Parts: sequence; structure tokens; C-alpha cells
Amino acid sequence: MSEKIIIRKAKMKEVNLIRKIVNQFAIEGKMLPLSLNQIYERLRDFSVIEKNGKIIGCAALKIIWKDLAEIRSMAIKKTFHKKGYGRKLIETLLKEAEELDIDKVFVLTYTPEFFEKFGFEKIPKSKLPHKIWIDCINCPKFPRCDEIAMMKTIKK
Repeated sequence: MSEKIIIRKAKMKEVNLIRKIVNQFAIEGKMLPLSLNQIYERLRDFSVIEKNGKIIGCAALKIIWKDLAEIRSMAIKKTFHKKGYGRKLIETLLKEAEELDIDKVFVLTYTPEFFEKFGFEKIPKSKLPHKIWIDCINCPKFPRCDEIAMMKTIKK
């Protein structure tokens, strides 16, 4: 039986599953937690990856400004790590950003080595627009954020 992999936009009925996947990593301090309300508000930003009809991961592409977007809440269930699913999801989001004519995509991450594979480069957080810090106010790590800021230029 060949595996069937689909990457598509998330649906309303998947909000609880997205929360469960993301918050499993948040419990371990590897990413920020999401409430149901946050996911409902951002559902249009989320894409999911399915393997044989089961959701195994998610990520969101949030448009920040006319030329800038952020990849957020990227999570793949642990049993599916190191199998290329995260790569497929990121490639899909980068293609979406390109189709939207977005010049740059950034990420705040604890796993810079993963994003370096896609051409993201570490940058000082001060290079990011102040607008992105609105979400940070409610973070338990604010104002001592220890995530690493990375940027990829899509269009030059």
C-alpha cells in the first residue's frame, strides 16, 4: 500500500487536533502554546499535512505586512519526525508565500538547524517589525524571549 500525503488548508473540525499537536510541544517548552480561541482566529493561516487520511502535522503562514509573512506553530507528531513531512509542509508554505508575492518569510524558532535547510538565516530580533511583538505580550517568556529569529528572502 502506498502512502497518500496531502497538504491542505485546515478545516474547522480540526481545531482541537491542531491544538493537541502544537501544545504537546509547548508542554516540553519547544514552542508556544495555542488556545482554542487563537486557533479559531487564525484558522485560515493554518495548513495541515495528512498521511493516509490522518492529520500528522500543521503550520501557519501569517501575513504580517505587504512584503512579509511569518511561519508559525509548525509541528509534526513525534512518531512522524525525521521522515520528510516537516520539509514538505515548509516547502508548501514557502510556495504559498511566493504565490502571494511576499518577499520575505521569517520564523521564531528553537530549532534553527531545521530552518537553515530551507535557506533561512539567523537575524537579530530587532530587524523584525514591532507589529509582530503584539502576540508576545501574552507569552510566559515575555520580555525574555529565547527564540531565534530567522529570515528567508523569497524575491529579490
